[in-house]
Amino acid sequence: MHIGVSIFATDTTIQPVALGRAVEERGFESLWLPEHSHIPVSRTTPWGGTAGAPPLPEMYGRTHDQFVALAAIAATTERLVLGTGITLVAQRDPIWLAKQVASLDVISNGRVIFGIGYGWNKEEMADHSIAYLERRAILREKVLAMKEIWTKDVAEYRGDHVDLEPSWSWPKPVQKPHPPIVLGGGAGPKTFGDIAEFCDGWMPIAGRHEFETKVDSLHDALRAAGRDSASISLGVFGARATPDGAALRSLAAVGVTRAVLPLPSGSPDEVLAKLDTFAPLVEMLKNV
Repeated sequence: MHIGVSIFATDTTIQPVALGRAVEERGFESLWLPEHSHIPVSRTTPWGGTAGAPPLPEMYGRTHDQFVALAAIAATTERLVLGTGITLVAQRDPIWLAKQVASLDVISNGRVIFGIGYGWNKEEMADHSIAYLERRAILREKVLAMKEIWTKDVAEYRGDHVDLEPSWSWPKPVQKPHPPIVLGGGAGPKTFGDIAEFCDGWMPIAGRHEFETKVDSLHDALRAAGRDSASISLGVFGARATPDGAALRSLAAVGVTRAVLPLPSGSPDEVLAKLDTFAPLVEMLKNV
């Protein structure tokens, strides 16, 4: 099992270059950064879109730009896999985003995993002129257009939300046909349909859904789309880490090959101490 870590990289915690070096030195496979462009003060959407959720932590409004931070980490590490966990695709321009992902993949020599999600913050989306109920369809078309840009010398896409005339765009990603695309959405027929159509993996957040019982449903969706279940990786964000690794072993037993452990957005000392706590799991689970 691959063990990675994730953190809200902000201006008040350990900075990306120092963090990337520390994560790689301890042998972790990957580092994942989430994103939010901004957090409107109105705060009408509850945290995570869940009614009754606690107040939204300050770190959500303080995140570094994902691709700037990951590019800095790429330039100062050698082996560390760089994950977007997740990119809010619906809120981004797909033409620019395709170039950002491809550029990062070239700069890092093929170390990128493109984690994507639908998003939950309605007022954040509204400022990007995105209708909340259309976010899934918008994400789908933007990803399909990006795949055309990554894989074609002359790319073209015509849809309801994206209209790309025949165009040139380089660089192309080092990874072929493109960096792995993993969807972080919750379990359900629409999510699994999207994974089957245009993704390479599923990585939900631990604890929000009954993961183990949903894997069979995902495999059913893959078969219906004519895809081999082996073509889709399974991972978990926010995986629970116990000193004996038992919780992670239980995930491995249902086919999970990547567990991403959460780091606090705290002081550098606090973050490094948590890394040191997690580090023994890397060796413990490398042959699981």
